[in-house]
Amino acid sequence: MLKQIRRWAALFALASFALAGHAQEFPNKPVKILVPQTPGGASDSLARIVAQKLAEKWGQPVVVENRAGAGGNVGMEVVANSPADGYTLLMSYVGTHAINGSLYKKLPFDPEKDFAPVATLATLPFVVVVKSDAPFKTLPELVAAAKKSQLTYGSAGNGSVNHLLGEMFNAAAGVKLVHVPYRGAAPAMQDLMGGQINVVFTSLPSVSGHIKQGTLHPIAVTSAKRAGSFANIPTIAESGFKDFDVNPWFGLFAPAKVPPQVVRKINADVNEVLKSKDVVDKFSAQGAEPYITDPQQFAGVLKADIAKWSQVVKASGASVD
Repeated sequence: MLKQIRRWAALFALASFALAGHAQEFPNKPVKILVPQTPGGASDSLARIVAQKLAEKWGQPVVVENRAGAGGNVGMEVVANSPADGYTLLMSYVGTHAINGSLYKKLPFDPEKDFAPVATLATLPFVVVVKSDAPFKTLPELVAAAKKSQLTYGSAGNGSVNHLLGEMFNAAAGVKLVHVPYRGAAPAMQDLMGGQINVVFTSLPSVSGHIKQGTLHPIAVTSAKRAGSFANIPTIAESGFKDFDVNPWFGLFAPAKVPPQVVRKINADVNEVLKSKDVVDKFSAQGAEPYITDPQQFAGVLKADIAKWSQVVKASGASVD
């Protein structure tokens, strides 16, 4: 019996050594970060900032690949079915990971069981924007106009974050902005600038250029505090709705069975990158703020947000087959 126990102990030690070695060696080839949205949005912008710094740290290429479709589900399915070795990561956010599970009637994966939370990257508020020549320039003016006549707001589709934010705002302000869903955020923005709709709730990076050029006017940000280099834009809370605070997170996931040592290695390296002045400054220029957690904390954030947003989805009546 003693001999058998020693043999098991030796095997366990070898297995532990192999796993530790795997983590120490990681990465020894290129790493891919898959973004399940089109280029130019918040997920894409933040992923590329972090990918560049990780590539410098690891001495390996970190490639960002966009795989959009079905509200992010196409890219999520690709990562869920990828080898669980840490070399394929998913850039996800509240919309894809905390909302889609309750929005879509059927998914080819489980947002919690089929992914391992690796590292949060940032929080990034959305912004309420209108056409630069709109007759309302502040949130109180928008609310007053909405109470006098029918106004519309566009979104990237039923159940998208932009849609749900609009419904949350309707409830908070006691108004009824009429939702107009589009097939993606880009056509919604085109119709906003063309005057076909009145308002859009969208991520700051996707409209930062338009705001700086003056083609769109920002009315308020959705977070409790002002955003980075966009500190001139008031918050919804400051504008008369003190309890309004929506500040979506963005983060990296891996396929569920990635070795814990690899997850911890990536998490530690990402957290170190997030502390660098270069990344802090680049995030601030996007209106984002670095968000540092360990994998267990990230899992807790995800669980809480799935519960929170499922209630918002239910209240909105949104559903996708």
